[in-house]
Amino acid sequence: MLIKKLGRILCLLSLVSLFTGAAQAEETCDFAEEIVRLGGVVPLSSPGSVTGGIGMQWGFEQAIADINAACGIQIDGANHRLDIVTVDSEGVSEYGQAVVERLILQDRVRGIVGFYHSAVGLATMGMVQRYRIPTIYAHPRNDNISAAGYIEFEGKPPRRSQGVDFVFRTSPPSSIVGKIVTDWLVSLGVEDAVIILENTDYGHPAAAAERAHLERAGVHVDQLEIELGTEDFVPILSRIQARQEPPDAIRLLVSGETSYNLTQQMTELGIAPTADTICVTNHLAFQSTQYWNTVPDGNFCAFDRVGTVPSLYNDLAAELDRRYLEDFGDILVSFAMEAYDSVWLMADAMQRAGSYTDAEAIVAALELADIELSQGRYYFNYGSHNPDLPDDEPAYLWHQWPVPVVTVMQYFEAGQSGLDAAVVWPEIYQTHGTAYFEVGG
Repeated sequence: MLIKKLGRILCLLSLVSLFTGAAQAEETCDFAEEIVRLGGVVPLSSPGSVTGGIGMQWGFEQAIADINAACGIQIDGANHRLDIVTVDSEGVSEYGQAVVERLILQDRVRGIVGFYHSAVGLATMGMVQRYRIPTIYAHPRNDNISAAGYIEFEGKPPRRSQGVDFVFRTSPPSSIVGKIVTDWLVSLGVEDAVIILENTDYGHPAAAAERAHLERAGVHVDQLEIELGTEDFVPILSRIQARQEPPDAIRLLVSGETSYNLTQQMTELGIAPTADTICVTNHLAFQSTQYWNTVPDGNFCAFDRVGTVPSLYNDLAAELDRRYLEDFGDILVSFAMEAYDSVWLMADAMQRAGSYTDAEAIVAALELADIELSQGRYYFNYGSHNPDLPDDEPAYLWHQWPVPVVTVMQYFEAGQSGLDAAVVWPEIYQTHGTAYFEVGG
């Protein structure tokens, strides 16, 4: 089984370098002539999140090297080398569609993994369904990627009645992330909040979900919208300064490098974080070297983190963290783990299916996935193997990994490593015995 290979890889890597392991594989694996090729879709240029794209591409490459070091995918007694063709979506729907079509029609990939932006994910789902390509969306958060997606509907997902569904998602939907963050804010007694969102298919539904959670708890919410790529946020931040009373919290639902710029300008103007106003930025803040380089005044900002917390890393996550630090001089980011795990999930499904060409068999194997990877144990509760999604379960659980770890973390010392930031919520994961570090406290 592929999962057994994973343990052998970790033992191997404790003794020799990745490159030595790859060289040994060349000599001992006796690969078949046919190479199994996957497609990887990430943003590698603006206006997409370049930081996210680079981290995900790194995760792809690490997984490919590790799988091939363990003799690739074994099918009918033959070892098949795994390869990946990585393409740049630029974070734009139309470019994402163009590169996905190229992967399918020109590169003849057998499965697709990755994706960072929700807009690109939503724009490409109908394509991978039409071309019957098993696809794992590893980072997009729009609920509809695992709920409605390529079929307009109201109510429970109809994809179960539309034949084979080739779309899977392992990242948490915005509804899950938003509830963690908003439950935390409510627990702190927030009564008045501002949400600043990007004008995208990520920003709007994420803001709607978080606003709904907050308003149900009696919190007053104002909403401000920005465009990705904006460099000067003074006009919009001035609207917050002009309020009669400062808000209790400002939540940024802005991705990529734009989020760094917005956070720094907000801190420079003394808007947040302050004794009166909580600053909640996004998961990129965990990448502490880049965060402090671009947001030097960002101490006491909190941020959501998707993916297992460092204190709970398993052996594989710890090994990936070591490699990432060696390559980038920074701590491991969750989207690199997501990309790494998506490649393994697809390879594991192909091996259990006994084929890299039978798309329906690969889908059936993915639905029955049960494998421990860097972010935890992966499985899918609902699909053709278990089609009866109850009325009281959210629609996004269809072909959705149901237990991604989501936490709120907070810096409490300037220049602090993300590994040393406090986990403040949920309480079960708290690392410093508090739900919030007061500014100046």
